[in-house]
Amino acid sequence: MNAPTAAAHLLPDIKLRDVPQALIDALQARFGVQCSLAQAVREQHGRDEGSLQAPPPSAVVFAQSTQDVADAVKLASQYDVPVIPYGAGSSLEGHLLAVQGGISIDVSRMNQVLSVNAEDLTVTVQPGITRKQLNDAIKDTGLFFPIDPGADASIGGMSATRASGTNAVRYGTMRENVLALQVVTASGEVIHTGTRAKKSSAGYDLTRLLVGSEGTLGIMTEITVRLYPLPEAVSAAICSFPSIEAAVHTVIQTIQLGVPIARVELIDHHTVRMVNAHSKLTLREEPMLLMEFHGSPAGVKEQAETVQDIATEFGGQAFEWASTPEERTRLWTARHNAYFAAVQSRPGCRAISTDTCVPISRLADCLLESVDEVEASGIPYFLVGHVGDGNFHFGYLIDPNDADERNRAEQLNHQLVARALSMGGTCTGEHGVGIHKMGFLLDETGAGAVDMMRAIKRALDPKNILNPGKIFVV
Repeated sequence: MNAPTAAAHLLPDIKLRDVPQALIDALQARFGVQCSLAQAVREQHGRDEGSLQAPPPSAVVFAQSTQDVADAVKLASQYDVPVIPYGAGSSLEGHLLAVQGGISIDVSRMNQVLSVNAEDLTVTVQPGITRKQLNDAIKDTGLFFPIDPGADASIGGMSATRASGTNAVRYGTMRENVLALQVVTASGEVIHTGTRAKKSSAGYDLTRLLVGSEGTLGIMTEITVRLYPLPEAVSAAICSFPSIEAAVHTVIQTIQLGVPIARVELIDHHTVRMVNAHSKLTLREEPMLLMEFHGSPAGVKEQAETVQDIATEFGGQAFEWASTPEERTRLWTARHNAYFAAVQSRPGCRAISTDTCVPISRLADCLLESVDEVEASGIPYFLVGHVGDGNFHFGYLIDPNDADERNRAEQLNHQLVARALSMGGTCTGEHGVGIHKMGFLLDETGAGAVDMMRAIKRALDPKNILNPGKIFVV
């Protein structure tokens, strides 16, 4: 793996494509007030929650239907102009940046539940609906959608990045939970992939190809996902530990014993301190596991007692229960706000977020070596992890105007990814490649695999207009 240079944080070579006035005129004629040229709107759609920056798109189209998306793509294709899908804007790796210029297609107004098939445990939605909106809409069915990446991301964005999150240890990722798609292709054609059936051997698995393609192969306009019965009983608990190592070994033994824990999140002592200040809590400022158990009342009790026994063996203490919905919400809200708590702890900073995932057997080694490195660097940081499936995130809090800090943070990220890959892991467990991890993808998969991805991209998007400049250079 090549070491990062002083310019490692910069975007790939930006070669902006011309957006002719004729295209702008055509978009305004077709979409009217749904097409915005306002500077503030364009800037909003030209940034995400990451630290990279690029010029904003030339226009924003607010799509309200599949036909809107198809018409916008057809017009852009006529002029060889890029189109960048936009959902909730919560991505971290530069997915939304118009690195070659172009038009942003905002699908946030496409936020309807189209059909609920409760007997089959599926629901079909438009891409702009967020996970919270979806669960609110189906709460009377006794079912829920469990994938929870933390942010209230859109289902389209979650599908495009193959997201996962806090519940993945039990319910899997978007890869396992997306069954079918309606997609607008690079030519503006509308196609369907997959069915509501739980399995199929019919041809290439285009659904799996598109899930995780980050908007580079098509724009999703309808998504069918799995639902799950609401558990009869839910209980959450927190437990503090004398060290990160003790907490991680508790998780490893829990998973290896086959305890069907629903969530298990690691929060280091720095993050607990930040969360306490942000959310006005009084949690013990030590490494902590935040856990959740789903099942029957007897099953939940048995799971929790087993984990509590394991935690005690590793020095866990201050085991506290949260059985009411209000108490659980308070704890998980604090966890989900950890990113914002961390950023607010250093006013004016930006966070460079890491996203490695390793086999559970190597989790302790990878985490502890990485903690030692960041502690020695002097860079302020926070650490959270969906450690039940070996995924964890450092957030390096840097002054965006301090080149030395950024370079040190990028070096830490580079060393972390190299370590994870050497242990059989990946550079991104859930955030996606976007722009920031393009070099790491080559290190992880090899040139042959990236060439195959590039060939697929060229075949399906010969004009390279679908979110160009992401994942790899075409």
